Amino acid sequence: MAIVKPFKALRPPAERAKNVSCVPYDVVTDAEVREITSANPSSFLRVTRPEAEFGTDDAAHAFAGAKRLFDQFIADGELVPDNEACFYVYRLVDGERRQTGIVGCCAIDDYDADIIKKHEKTRPDKVRDRTDHMLALRAQTGLIFLAFRNTDAMRKMIAEVVATEPVYDFTCPNCVQQTVWRVPQTEGVAAGFAAIPELYVADGHHRAESASLARKELRDANPNHTGSEDYNFVMAGIFPSEDLSIMAYNRVVKDLNGLSQEEFLTKLRDYFIITETRERQPDQRGQFAMYLGGGWYNLRHNVNYIREPDPLDRLDVQTLQQAVLGPLLGIDDPRTDKRIAFVGGGRGIDELERMVDKEGYAVAFSLFPTTMDDLFAVSDMGEIMPPKSTWFEPKLKDGLFVHLI
Repeated sequence: MAIVKPFKALRPPAERAKNVSCVPYDVVTDAEVREITSANPSSFLRVTRPEAEFGTDDAAHAFAGAKRLFDQFIADGELVPDNEACFYVYRLVDGERRQTGIVGCCAIDDYDADIIKKHEKTRPDKVRDRTDHMLALRAQTGLIFLAFRNTDAMRKMIAEVVATEPVYDFTCPNCVQQTVWRVPQTEGVAAGFAAIPELYVADGHHRAESASLARKELRDANPNHTGSEDYNFVMAGIFPSEDLSIMAYNRVVKDLNGLSQEEFLTKLRDYFIITETRERQPDQRGQFAMYLGGGWYNLRHNVNYIREPDPLDRLDVQTLQQAVLGPLLGIDDPRTDKRIAFVGGGRGIDELERMVDKEGYAVAFSLFPTTMDDLFAVSDMGEIMPPKSTWFEPKLKDGLFVHLI
């Protein structure tokens, strides 16, 4: 069972929530951060992405700057501690997409023991960066995004809460409505999660791993460690899987690994039936759309292809990696290879075409989205998906909740 507990969040007053809250730290460039924060100095991006303000040459200097800004946010009343530990219900509405979940703190022991299941590898440099940020602030500034298989009890509890008055209700510049309710009656929520055997990391593997590493370092430095300290828990937004929408996470590659376009197409025919098309997105699993030489192609597995029983090998992102990116284009580790870029979700198919036509990329692949059932199956098997296999929208905001550690 998963241990999920209430906490005293540090959060903005209702009238400041829209200005303080911000996009996740890892979905914007430094230039975009500077543009956002110059227009809105109250944006919490100043704290989560201090490199944009203090430079990238010295991480310790940047994180010290983040700590000063964080303390100033508190002193100025941009962030205020709740007066009691509670859970929160957090709803995001983006057009037809609506997701409503619980914000609370999960035991890092559960993450380390795989009760909170993972599906993605992390990069040590990115983990170290976020760990140092947490330690400098002694705070977790963003939510881990978790999923669970819903139960009637949790569904009923959420429905009762959203019938009450929210503490936040505003719409972001990208038209996503953000609504938050406090849940001071905590026993029912904690008991509801205790009946759920596993939670799953949907997004935020690096935040989760960083929280685990920060806990280890704080525990080792604390001779009076008891296990109940706040650093033993990580702040998370926990959502029922049926509410969640995974969008395609597409790929663009700089070159054809020394092949001409015709040579590349010839080699692809060993794996796929290739037809020219006007369709820029596949409409079912087992197919890809490819943009090459100013035109689109449909790639469908040829008659020799047999669908693998392993849930990992059933993923289209895995097939693309094993059949095309690795053997033909020489991209053996897409996590670190600088010849590949990833285009997620709302950036759209137009961005793939633009990168090939205007930025010198050679080929783009448009994929059918991974599903939540895929994520659960791979995680339950203890397998690891290729990097950038899932893109969730709408994104959870930073700055609405902060957990002091």
